[in-house]
Amino acid sequence: MARLAQTAGLTDVQSEILATVRQFVDKEVIPHAQELEHADTYPADIVEGMKEMGLFGITIPEEYGGLGESLLTYALVVEEIARGWMSVSGVINTHFIVAHMISRHGTDAQKQHFLPRMATGEVRGSFSMSEPDLGSDVAAIKTKAKKTDDGYVIDGSKMWLTNGGSSNLIALLVKTDEGAEKPHQNLTTFLVEKPEGFGEVAPGLTIPGKIDKMGYKGVDTTEAVFDGYKIGADMVLGEAPGKGFAYMMDGVEVGRVNVAARACGIAIRAFELAVEYAQQRKTFGKAIAEHQAVAFKLAEMATKVEAAHLMMVNAARLKDSGARNDVEAGMAKLIASEYCAEVTQDAFRIHGGYGYSKEYEIERLMREAPFLLIGEGTSEIQKTIISRGLLREYKSRS
Repeated sequence: MARLAQTAGLTDVQSEILATVRQFVDKEVIPHAQELEHADTYPADIVEGMKEMGLFGITIPEEYGGLGESLLTYALVVEEIARGWMSVSGVINTHFIVAHMISRHGTDAQKQHFLPRMATGEVRGSFSMSEPDLGSDVAAIKTKAKKTDDGYVIDGSKMWLTNGGSSNLIALLVKTDEGAEKPHQNLTTFLVEKPEGFGEVAPGLTIPGKIDKMGYKGVDTTEAVFDGYKIGADMVLGEAPGKGFAYMMDGVEVGRVNVAARACGIAIRAFELAVEYAQQRKTFGKAIAEHQAVAFKLAEMATKVEAAHLMMVNAARLKDSGARNDVEAGMAKLIASEYCAEVTQDAFRIHGGYGYSKEYEIERLMREAPFLLIGEGTSEIQKTIISRGLLREYKSRS
């Protein structure tokens, strides 16, 4: 049989891109991931390599200097990158979501201003919905943008910005007073340009230092504090106040496919490490892979990897076709993230005591996998989305 997580029906271009990325991951990411991760060091050289390959513009239309590839291509690239080190996929993930939002909903002027520089990686995006007291209730956002004669003034605090310090563009969801009855129709997305770095990076905008995390090291996760920050009305995404929630949800929908792909990448790597170790480690006179308990565990792990990959590919292809995929994206994110945690833990158990050592890669994966259970919405949020979609489709006629 072929190796796990193979994708049928790819074009020659897609296959060539994936082969190039896999070679890059094997040579430039995996050999350095442990050292960079343990030191919590931003992977600057790896990022430069991704720029040279054009990965920051992989889905940006060719007319703006990008590769114009599909969500499926991007998801498969992310799967390969996350297999090497999830933090590297995090560097490109928020950038991809912001580029998607501008491509889909931005004005012509916004597209011309941002997309060509985003395609080269000169402009790198992050996006911000969450707040310190917010959780999953996005409609309860407190950060406000007050309209003035020459634009808006933003006040409030945002939380959990991936690439908050290293990006120079934030897609920011805040509350505006549009007079709508539904809270989510009073939210607006702004495109906030800023310098890279930490501290007061612009008048009225402070990016405090990196949040120290259990895993997901290297990539910076920050807060953003707005205190009288002034911004022009032309930086409202699509110049459409009140539509920010819908625009963000479109971005999160593709982001859920991305998180599913990252989970698949980690699960693939965990399986690779486990199956290799199980054939090398011997107990009672034979490799532990020959013991039925371990052999059955490998079979279960491989099946979970394959199932998660197929659901992720299906969700990406649906979105590429123009069909609604909120249920399928939720399903893919749910199962991929849960299976990733299970496969990683099984790989950890197969490693025995060595899995607890920082010298072994599986220790890092054990700290990275849990993040995917909460990123882009918890498993409970995914179940809410899935159940609502199912009840909509299977509405009782009684």
